[in-house]
Amino acid sequence: MTQRAISLNLATTRQVWGFEEAVDGCLKAGITAISPWRDQIAAIGLDEAARIVRDNKIQVTGVCRGGMFPAETAAGRQANIDDNLRAIDEAAALNADCLVLVVGGLPGSSKDLVGARQMVSDGIAAMLPHAKASGVKIAIEPLHPMYAADRACVNTIDQALDICETLGETVGVAIDVYHVWWDPRLAQAIARAGRMNRIFAHHICDWLVPTKDMLLDRGMMGDGVIDLPGIRQMIEDAGFFGPQEVEIFSADNWWKRPGDEVLAVIKDRVATVC
Repeated sequence: MTQRAISLNLATTRQVWGFEEAVDGCLKAGITAISPWRDQIAAIGLDEAARIVRDNKIQVTGVCRGGMFPAETAAGRQANIDDNLRAIDEAAALNADCLVLVVGGLPGSSKDLVGARQMVSDGIAAMLPHAKASGVKIAIEPLHPMYAADRACVNTIDQALDICETLGETVGVAIDVYHVWWDPRLAQAIARAGRMNRIFAHHICDWLVPTKDMLLDRGMMGDGVIDLPGIRQMIEDAGFFGPQEVEIFSADNWWKRPGDEVLAVIKDRVATVC
């Protein structure tokens, strides 16, 4: 396999770098793609973020995140849709490859997963005209089932693709290895996504054993149990060759290290274990 480009998801260095510092650090390390979070964009201002991206010819592989559609009331669901319309504007301003969706879990005290998933599909459908008019692709990111109740009721690539099939070609998937590596149908699901031309992003990190915190203890590539080269091969066989986007939430380790050190390790691990 030839070496693919690296994108830095700015969550990986969020405790030490803001938007501008992260771009400067990436350029110094020879990394020319990023994926910022909306709070990081807001902190510097959308116009300034867009200027930095434009002036430095940075590829934005995604904007994190839209989604969080389910709510207990119609007014709440509409407010969530309105926020997603703003997220589309931000992704368009940065010429992002996609807007990544973490779709949301069960609203309130609900136990109705089927109903929550319908709210997700309805919410994406409601934002889709604005996304198409803005030239923004929508990438549903399935999250590990441990997040089904509170963060994402869409938990497999197949579930995401079922939604994509109903909504059209501008809705696809962001494949984050942390969330899907365990799926016994992973190979078939990635192949299906490739046949549909719906792979819009590829996120990498590793699953530590033991994992001390399910949200904030992701591993650096090569430190855990995920078959990163195997999944990469599946994704490339499915026709996606975009940058591998490194997204590591690590409160007790990588977030405490200097950004330049983190990027040096990332470059080494992508070259040797991914």
